[in-house]
Amino acid sequence: MLNDAQKLAISNVLRPAAPPRELDDVFSADQLRRMLDVVHAEGPWKLIIAQHFASAEELVATMSGGMPQGVEPQLDWFLTPTFRGHYAQYSACLFPEIDDCFYNSRFLELAKSYWNAAYAKPEKMLFNVNGACGNTDPGHLDSPSFRGVRYENAPTWLCSVMGKSGLFQDYLIKMAQVITWFSHDEGSGFTYWPDGPLKAPQRLMPPVYNRGVLVQNEMMVHRGEANGPLDQQRPAGLDFETRFRGEPGNPDGWQAVNGDTVIARYDTRDLRFLVHWSAEVFADYAELKKNMDHTDDLTFDRVFETLIKDCRARGIEIATPTDPLRDPQFIMTLNAAYDFGGPREYPAEAPVTPIYAQAA
Repeated sequence: MLNDAQKLAISNVLRPAAPPRELDDVFSADQLRRMLDVVHAEGPWKLIIAQHFASAEELVATMSGGMPQGVEPQLDWFLTPTFRGHYAQYSACLFPEIDDCFYNSRFLELAKSYWNAAYAKPEKMLFNVNGACGNTDPGHLDSPSFRGVRYENAPTWLCSVMGKSGLFQDYLIKMAQVITWFSHDEGSGFTYWPDGPLKAPQRLMPPVYNRGVLVQNEMMVHRGEANGPLDQQRPAGLDFETRFRGEPGNPDGWQAVNGDTVIARYDTRDLRFLVHWSAEVFADYAELKKNMDHTDDLTFDRVFETLIKDCRARGIEIATPTDPLRDPQFIMTLNAAYDFGGPREYPAEAPVTPIYAQAA
């Protein structure tokens, strides 16, 4: 259990390079239609939680606040009908019909200006999509990347713990995101803590239709907000194999399905659709070169040695695991070592639903 000074130290690490900038009219109507058409044509798409986490311990390690004492988390407590797919990865657009959305000169200039940097390259672009949906997330970091240990080659939980620890800042890859929402829900916005999670939150106010933020989400605790009617936020039959797809023959029809069984139907106007564009940013040519020639990269062995040494120096008992990437007890111990207790304040209009409290 961390004391108040230790929690505050972690909170002070979790601040973005600059305050988020709100953006309006981010995409054209034509770009939106083409992005939705890709989602409609190329599905079905898996749940976010099913793509990124092999255990509840891994998921909890990306969140703030940990778990109540004595409660063993279960992954299905956190099931929400939110689905994800990628438009671009490894700096390459996967669908040529939206090349202009990814290779976006306006976004690149925004990313450079955010950091006052000389160079930037588009790195990835993904979407999250759901109809009515609750949100049990108390606040999280997007997966930060470090030279040698990146979101592509490391589990989400590890990158999150590395970010919260503050021990690897010299290796942190500078990134900037343009994150845009399309939602007509009058009560569903975006909560974020730009001054650290133990300070007051701020909110992108709803409705968030074609509105977004320019931000460094890897080092800022944030959360999307629940949307849609409460009684529709968790469809009957939702499980880890549920998929999201376009309704055949109807470009504005959408379905959540278990195999061939439709468990929920949506119209485009019902969706909360998020587009997340991300760029890597480099202050100067020397930093660009260091990132690209891999002359100063971390290794997994060095990361685990650093984390274990830091824990033991602070009096935390931690065993050296044989499988550090998957060992549940090791993951929970590391998460507890850098858990600041969760944000102290939420907007009254955007509370968290603590699903796991029912098991306490």
